[in-house]
Amino acid sequence: MTQQRVNPPEMARPSGFSHVVVAPAGRTAYLAGQTALDRDGRIVGADIVEQFEQALANLLTALRSVGGEPGHLTSMTVYIVDMAGYRARARDIGAVWKRLVGQDYPAMAGIGVARLWDDEALVEVQGVAVLP
Repeated sequence: MTQQRVNPPEMARPSGFSHVVVAPAGRTAYLAGQTALDRDGRIVGADIVEQFEQALANLLTALRSVGGEPGHLTSMTVYIVDMAGYRARARDIGAVWKRLVGQDYPAMAGIGVARLWDDEALVEVQGVAVLP
């Protein structure tokens, strides 16, 4: 059984997320927050879009390491140092999402933060997935 994404008509139409995701019984994978670290532990990407792409790729690598696929994501939190910059580049960030993940969105939240663990990091993504 696949996940069911629900966006009640009584609520505002979501853009870039789903209001509710119902997952069938399965194994739950809790994915640690990922920033734009490369394999050598260095932050890569000169701007928010490049860093988002690397952070999301890292999260998907972690997910695939346990047999998961992007469609198994049920929830994601995006921690953002520069919310105005993120919003200004939302279309580009959405294009990265569609290229790496596809058209479906998990339940998501974007949270503005003062800083992340690595001073150079502009964005961090954390997720939960339900695996079949």
